[in-house]
Amino acid sequence: LWLLVLALAWLGLAQAASEGPGGETEDGEVAEEQEEVDEVLSDELGEEDGVLVLHEHNFARALREHRLLLVEFYAPWCHHCQALAPQFAQAAAILRNESGELRLAKVDTPAQPALSREFGIMAYPTLKLFRDGNRTHPVPYTGRLDAQGIVRWLQRRVGPSAVLLPDAAAAAAFIAAQEVAVVGFFQDLQGESARVFYEVAGDLVDVAFGAAKAAELFEAYGLVDDTVCLFKKFDEERADLPAQQGLDAAKLSRFVRVHSLQLIMEFSSETSERIFSAKIPHHMLLFINATEAAQLELRDAFREAAAPFRGQVLFVLVDVGGYGAGVLPFFRLTPADAPTLRLVKIETNRKYQMEEDAFSAPAVRAFVQAVLDGKVKPRLQSAEPPEDWDTKPVKVLVGKTFEQVAFDETKNVFVKFYAPWCSHCKEMAAAWEELGERYKDHKDIVIAEMDATANEMENITIHGYPTLHYFPAGPGRKMIEYKSNRDVESFSKFLENGGTLPEEPPVVCSNPMCPREAPA
Repeated sequence: LWLLVLALAWLGLAQAASEGPGGETEDGEVAEEQEEVDEVLSDELGEEDGVLVLHEHNFARALREHRLLLVEFYAPWCHHCQALAPQFAQAAAILRNESGELRLAKVDTPAQPALSREFGIMAYPTLKLFRDGNRTHPVPYTGRLDAQGIVRWLQRRVGPSAVLLPDAAAAAAFIAAQEVAVVGFFQDLQGESARVFYEVAGDLVDVAFGAAKAAELFEAYGLVDDTVCLFKKFDEERADLPAQQGLDAAKLSRFVRVHSLQLIMEFSSETSERIFSAKIPHHMLLFINATEAAQLELRDAFREAAAPFRGQVLFVLVDVGGYGAGVLPFFRLTPADAPTLRLVKIETNRKYQMEEDAFSAPAVRAFVQAVLDGKVKPRLQSAEPPEDWDTKPVKVLVGKTFEQVAFDETKNVFVKFYAPWCSHCKEMAAAWEELGERYKDHKDIVIAEMDATANEMENITIHGYPTLHYFPAGPGRKMIEYKSNRDVESFSKFLENGGTLPEEPPVVCSNPMCPREAPA
């Protein structure tokens, strides 16, 4: 599972009625339909696995009866929603035992289009917190999608998100009890900076936050103006963020995420989420075999090289014989390649490699700086093209052949970029093969696919799977992303219309119950 997450980050949801003999169930079916309508129109609050089941007719009642309501907007066919379901139910059970004012609920969004439009649901699952019946300004959920993450995120919103530290003894005890502790020193705890501090503390539930106002605490920690201090039991032990000119929530959040990480993070199941949630734009990776003493010694120079780049580049140690073995294919490495270094630019997933590995601190620093300065070209990986890559209806592209095919000025080329493990890619595989069969005899149309986890292109970055790009014939190296339905007929309309979908006439519904847009 983590390989999937890593690849995305190091590369990122008719009801049939049966009749009985002789049509005897006709009246029964009508009765069942009427019962269903009556049930939908009711505002009764039903439950599944301890989670409230909401629709447009009972949503308002749920808001009235529950002060804090976390609602998951899901789709039944969404794999991510299916994975979240047991965690969501577990969190609901924990919260019902601990607090009567916190409840979890869910909405089958495709079945409730009015709620989907009202709350602007664009992806699944989407979680929103409704507080004190406020329907117009729900709080977007920003925590982890597991039971403990959901519980901790909500618990921060029941009481104060930061502990009040009244004196030096309380502050010292609070700091000593935490691996990482964040303390906001504010002369006015009701001011705007303190408000932002409490807001961020409510989101970053994996870090302990404290707030201090007493003059003796400013003096004890050598402060004159409002400041946020992060205390930690490693590296430089303390980092300060001045707040006398105010606090920005995004900058404070980044400050805490960056400085709560060690200079060198060992890649593991416990650290992987923190590594990527810090949103540091570059990762410098040292792959070693932790059972080899000589390779373990390389950590010291690697750590020495890391200090000047905190916040710009995250230095990560990957054990090729341990948890890190799962990510080796992404870098086209094997355990025998250790020790070796790679730098990854997270936004584009571009990978950079020394001409020859050099592990001294000066050499590593010089290489990292050269990449940041744009003086090093990325190493673009490519699989070898299969011998029959162009003999089948769907052409199989790799990094080495992509340019010559996609930008052939005599061809219109439609390419599916996929990942072998992607369930959505597997679901549309048959449609793509059928499309290839349909256009295999068209001399000016090429249907192709490329494994984007094993092949890279210089100026195109794939952020999700599947991604579909159309490269029209002619000069200019044009590229159009396809974002509509993933079925053969839609694909064909797109191709026949030159890379756009024809506008469909509006559907007129004669049923008076059809939803209509509000008048302007």
